[in-house]
Amino acid sequence: MAATADALLDGTTSGAADDVDAAGAPRQRGRVTFVLACGWMALVLVAAVGARLLPLPDPNEIDPRNALLPPGTDHLLGTDGLGRDQLSRIVHGAQVSMIVSVTAVLVGAVIGGLLGMVAGYLRGRTEGVVLAISDVVLAFPGLVLLLVLLAYVGRSLVAISLIIGLLSVPLYARVARANTMSVTERDYVRAAGVLGATRVRIVLREILPNIVLPLTAYAFVALGRVIVLEGSLAFLGLSVKPPDATWGQMIADSKRHLDETLWPVIVPCSVMFLTVLSLSLIGDRLRGRIDVRGEAQ
Repeated sequence: MAATADALLDGTTSGAADDVDAAGAPRQRGRVTFVLACGWMALVLVAAVGARLLPLPDPNEIDPRNALLPPGTDHLLGTDGLGRDQLSRIVHGAQVSMIVSVTAVLVGAVIGGLLGMVAGYLRGRTEGVVLAISDVVLAFPGLVLLLVLLAYVGRSLVAISLIIGLLSVPLYARVARANTMSVTERDYVRAAGVLGATRVRIVLREILPNIVLPLTAYAFVALGRVIVLEGSLAFLGLSVKPPDATWGQMIADSKRHLDETLWPVIVPCSVMFLTVLSLSLIGDRLRGRIDVRGEAQ
């Protein structure tokens, strides 16, 4: 009997340990991927901010004698079809991608967040107007509307950033509205109203701090989408004017050399893929923490 009890105890203990290990392993892998994603984004941001300060060749300097070189000591990531240094163009392209994506997300998040917060709190006609405008904007094909506006306004970093940001306002408004409606039903918000707090105070002090995190998590995912969108525009020749480097333009320039070598197209595609993946992982991690926090409350 004692042996049986010991065996059962050992089996229970080992089973619990297996459960802890099984639960701990994915958690540990999640931490590692999150750290790697943050590290990659830190590298991209440093490249974007210090593009003009880093000791790199001129990204637009043409050298036909050194065209399509593989990675080496003189050119760490090789050269493109015109002999331009790939690393230098990747770094300067990061600057364009970060400027467009961050500006567009800030414009969309600020305007859409405020509209969604007001609509979710006031409800009634205000909510109806905001939702109606959002539905009208979302009813148009986004890329087609973007191309039309760019053709009318002109191509520049400012124009591309503002137009993408304004077109994304309805998406942020819906996220902010949904979270505002959830927060408004909580006891501390109702208590603030009972105690005589004004609507402005309730919105700014009670609701706004609780919808910032959900909007931030969505913004990280949206950053990746904007980078892909800007790359698509550059691939079509509708982003910043050549010879300024962008990741999408680098991919477009490399397609004519696919029969000779794949390296010039692999580099910008890989950098764009890792950047978008890292932003998605960071956004998912933030969203997971927000969900846990919401369950705790």
